[in-house]
Amino acid sequence: MRKKRRVGMADLAVAGSPEILVTIGLGSCVGVALYDNRARIGGLAHIMLPKANGPLVSNPAKFADTALPLLVKKMEQRGALQRRLTAKLAGGAQMFKLERATDTMRIGERNTEAIIEWLTEENIPVLAQDTGGSWGRTVELDTETGEFLVRTIARGEKRY
Repeated sequence: MRKKRRVGMADLAVAGSPEILVTIGLGSCVGVALYDNRARIGGLAHIMLPKANGPLVSNPAKFADTALPLLVKKMEQRGALQRRLTAKLAGGAQMFKLERATDTMRIGERNTEAIIEWLTEENIPVLAQDTGGSWGRTVELDTETGEFLVRTIARGEKRY
């Protein structure tokens, strides 16, 4: 059985083939998988919020604007090249029905928007996206193949 490495909430990790990176409990959080197909190096971030409040951040993995550059840097240190990276993402749900959803309450949607904006600016193509809705997700990134598995309780599994 291949080694699975768990990525916690507001955390990120990088691994090479044949490891599998896993994060559970994605509600409004977004799991972002980056993958270099040639080097077979993958990275997974469990992002909680779209933007850090200022330059001094105690946990850069918590925010889209600080986690993604850090994830790319860690992947490059292992031999990946940013120009070869592709992205797959899941999560960004609206877990609770709100009568009047202010912009602040749309955390899942704001997370997804911030991540896609950053990836677009960095020319990292998004190959798969399973975001939105009102259900939680668990994801796995297989660093051997680049396959991104999205698992839900009521909606089954999807492989990207």
